[in-house]
Amino acid sequence: MNKKWQASDIPSLTGKRVLITGANSGIGYHTALKLARKGAHVIFACRDRQRGEAALARMEADSPGTHAELALLDLASLASIHNFAATELAQNRPLHLLINNAGVMTPPRRMETVDGFELQFGTNVIGHFALTALLMPALERADAGSSSAAAGRTRVVTIASIAHKRGRINFDDLQSARNYSPLGAYQQSKLANLLIAFELDRRLRVAKSGIMSVAAHPGVANTNLFQSGQYSAIENSFRNLLGHAIGIVLNTDSEGALPTLYAATALDAQDAGYYGPQGFQEMRGEEVGPAKLAPQAHDTATATRLWQTCEELTGIKLL
Repeated sequence: MNKKWQASDIPSLTGKRVLITGANSGIGYHTALKLARKGAHVIFACRDRQRGEAALARMEADSPGTHAELALLDLASLASIHNFAATELAQNRPLHLLINNAGVMTPPRRMETVDGFELQFGTNVIGHFALTALLMPALERADAGSSSAAAGRTRVVTIASIAHKRGRINFDDLQSARNYSPLGAYQQSKLANLLIAFELDRRLRVAKSGIMSVAAHPGVANTNLFQSGQYSAIENSFRNLLGHAIGIVLNTDSEGALPTLYAATALDAQDAGYYGPQGFQEMRGEEVGPAKLAPQAHDTATATRLWQTCEELTGIKLL
């Protein structure tokens, strides 16, 4: 990158359809807002109708005339994912950009999805794997009609975290049934996100697809992940104060969206690229660049095994 990349560098996205999970708040909302301002039609894939409608109203107030719609999706339910994808595919329309943004972070007690997966792994990893697999026909439709230029290529963007650096994939207790650590399960899920993103790239290249698989992380940003969840009143208050402190000292959620926007639209973004802020310890900064990967994120054998495990758990084949 020859100069500091900014949201103003996003090319025109007129005619592009973009789907963002968890777009109703935080980084997801600010990503949606900036993409819509560039002409994209943004689909807010959210599990809560009221919050989704509030986010659409907020966008209209922030930027009148932008184009967005709400679609209900619960990533903690394979049935919901199947229903969502079936509705989307029935439209026979291309999907130019899928941003797997939604996530669950460190619930204090072990919780499960509707299908019996540990909540963080089930939502952050299994849910997005299933969604990407089921939406692949719409992505391929967009790829078939896109230009060869980088900005015109269809992309799948996976949101990871610096927390992946301490993550380990424990195949013997993948669902943390025997030993649940809130942070450990989160770190595992974020490492898994990266392993899946890179394995997706390898498989897309073998298939000679033009679709890009790219990853990004926001650094440390003041998002609703810090401020909501199944916590006591005291802990919720503490996390709310922590979120405000992060917003002052580190990134706001608007600033935290910049790496996602870069991965989603930048001309310089590379296949299997991983991008984040370039400030201290990658925790903040207005400059975006290649992010640092832990050695375990390069483990192709683990990635292949994890991919196969996700296919078995979901009953869905992807490439």
